[in-house]
Amino acid sequence: MIIIAGLGNPGGQHAGNRHNIGFMAVDAIHRRHGFSPWAKKFKGLISEGEIAGDKVLLIKPQTFMNLSGESVGEALRFYKLGPESLIAIYDELDLLPGKARIKTGGGHGGHNGIKSLDAHCGREYRRLRLGIGHPGSKERVHGHVLGDFAKIDHIWLDPLLDALADNAAMLVKAEDSQLMNKLALATGAKPDDAPAKPAKPQKPVGQSHIRQARPGNQPKILPTTGPMADMLKRMFGKKDGEE
Repeated sequence: MIIIAGLGNPGGQHAGNRHNIGFMAVDAIHRRHGFSPWAKKFKGLISEGEIAGDKVLLIKPQTFMNLSGESVGEALRFYKLGPESLIAIYDELDLLPGKARIKTGGGHGGHNGIKSLDAHCGREYRRLRLGIGHPGSKERVHGHVLGDFAKIDHIWLDPLLDALADNAAMLVKAEDSQLMNKLALATGAKPDDAPAKPAKPQKPVGQSHIRQARPGNQPKILPTTGPMADMLKRMFGKKDGEE
């Protein structure tokens, strides 16, 4: 059995918060794969189903974020499972909106939900981090994570969650590289395992080395097509053709 834990805070007032993207992710998997109705157990909401031939338990702790480990740890102990059977999905400030990363083990990065999971479940579980972006200063972090996603965020958020649900078999089977590619493509980014090769710099005729070094002549690293590109254009007011 695999346990997929989405982290978030319970209650309608938190349903649209950036901090609740973990809840949103397991809800998307729940809808797509015909899981059982949500039921109260292990200080959380649980649902059972099957993905790619494996029995899967979805869980949304209802303890509030800081005590998530109490709920998930109880479920692991009940089924006599170790941390290797756990996948946690949660928000990541240090990733751009729409970016995703997955790994096994590691530090908590200041995330209180992960601190709690580490304490109650051990550290060697798989962690799917979904980027929500950083507000720019420490003072604004609390309001950012507990604030709702804006309408413009759904340009990348909805495709990301849909792609995760569509490719949940890769998550369960630990086909991490393939999953990251699918999520990247869904948001208009380039797959991480196939980075674009920058063109070999050539000295333009009649231009000095100073002009060549100007920022405007550097290769672009942001997506230029797809939902993420559309969101960035709206956020920063860039139009097609501008540098």
